[in-house]
Amino acid sequence: MTVHTPTRSCRDWLDWAIGEIEADRQRSADTHLVKLSASPHAGIDLYLKDESSHPSGSLKHRLARSLFLYALCNGWIGPDTAVIEASSGSAAISEAYFARLLGLKFVAVVPATTAPAKLAEIERLGGTCHPVPPGDIYAAAQKLADETGGHYMDQFTYAERATDWRGNNNIAESIFEQMASERHPVPSWIVVGAGTGGTSATIGRFIRYRRTCCKRTRLAVVDPEGSVFAEHWETGRTDLKASGSRIEGIGRPRVEPSFQRHVIDRMIPVADKDSLAAARAVSIELGKRVGPSTGTNMVGVTLLAEEMAKRGEEGSIVSLICDSGERYLDTLYDDAWYAAHGN
Repeated sequence: MTVHTPTRSCRDWLDWAIGEIEADRQRSADTHLVKLSASPHAGIDLYLKDESSHPSGSLKHRLARSLFLYALCNGWIGPDTAVIEASSGSAAISEAYFARLLGLKFVAVVPATTAPAKLAEIERLGGTCHPVPPGDIYAAAQKLADETGGHYMDQFTYAERATDWRGNNNIAESIFEQMASERHPVPSWIVVGAGTGGTSATIGRFIRYRRTCCKRTRLAVVDPEGSVFAEHWETGRTDLKASGSRIEGIGRPRVEPSFQRHVIDRMIPVADKDSLAAARAVSIELGKRVGPSTGTNMVGVTLLAEEMAKRGEEGSIVSLICDSGERYLDTLYDDAWYAAHGN
């Protein structure tokens, strides 16, 4: 980690950099909340918040903005600092976006299995890709930062603390504001996946903090095959290891520091074939392709809706479109690949 001396010129650059990020936020409208028309249960309304419409194309745009502001205000990034990140793709794309905005060098340490379209997007935004075996991304990113004098952003450690979970236009606050005029304005469930755990930590804390308007809302986290999060939530063990998820962006082979199990009301393990099938199905309904992690979300949404219907409950469930399916044309939306992996 490089700590810069707070000289006048560096402070002027910091003021400019934060101003650029804030101006970019003002130029970006909030993401849409889409009501699904094909809810199988008449008294239960389903919604997806379309995070793929961010300028960098995914939910990770919010995290990248928060991580840059956190690092800038802590003095970890200066005008000549190279930014390094370990990522399966979407976070690196979003961080490359903000690095380009500030004129900073960006290097993404990515698993060698990352979708080619994601690698191309990182490079289009001016970043450099450094592929390594999947289990080596953490150590390789830290080593690269140490060798170059750059800053390892480390989303897996700082995601839960960089975002203001009390409000300030975070994703939870946005969901409740957009739901205010709906038939069931207070969601029974919010369903998300976890990669860093930052989104689930933000939403889980917010619905506890805003107890008067959110007290009936519960948070469910869906977890794909090869991830340790579901077992960690059940047992509390921090020494768990697994193969790692094939659903890019969610699930982890180890327990990440940002994953906060105590703010989650329920974990739902999801088979990969179900995630892939659900992503294709919801893409048909929406008329736009979505990524596989959105499919994982939809499996959880469907399960919870069926349980509510069996109990005779009405209400609403909200989840996320995490990223666009256009990044998965060589995998999820390639019929040959899907035939080999989706059944």
